[in-house]
Amino acid sequence: MLILLQIVLYCLLFILPVKCAVGNNGLNCLYFYPKEYIDEACKRGIANKDVIMKKGKLFMIPFCIVLFIALVMIISIWNHVTDFKTAYIQAYLFLVVMNWFDGIVLDRLWVGHSKIWIIKGMEDVPYIKSWKNVITKRGMATIIYLIFALVIAGIVVLVGKI
Repeated sequence: MLILLQIVLYCLLFILPVKCAVGNNGLNCLYFYPKEYIDEACKRGIANKDVIMKKGKLFMIPFCIVLFIALVMIISIWNHVTDFKTAYIQAYLFLVVMNWFDGIVLDRLWVGHSKIWIIKGMEDVPYIKSWKNVITKRGMATIIYLIFALVIAGIVVLVGKI
């Protein structure tokens, strides 16, 4: 039951910075949109691609670092995990749930049903990722996280020795 609570809290940690960054205007987080949408926004003079990509990096780098550190702390400190196998299983579980949460809850539900993400001047351009895109991208990430969870588990074991 504790792990379920931790996963919910981890997903909240994932969504809160996104909500803060977007505010009430999807233009603030244009870097989250599909490439074709960004290209069209630039073509229409609504945005500048260099500015979008720089803003995306300024958000994504600290965002990923915070999520990484939080995951290591949850597994090593909160759960007191010191063995590699348990650390690996927990890391993979958190990463996969967060991955699908992002694809389904954020990309499809929140973006698909909230007016925040509709950008003025782009109303006629589809911006919601297709189910095919979500499933393909999330499926690939699920496989990649098999490797990434190894790194996290290794760090958890190192932290456990401190």
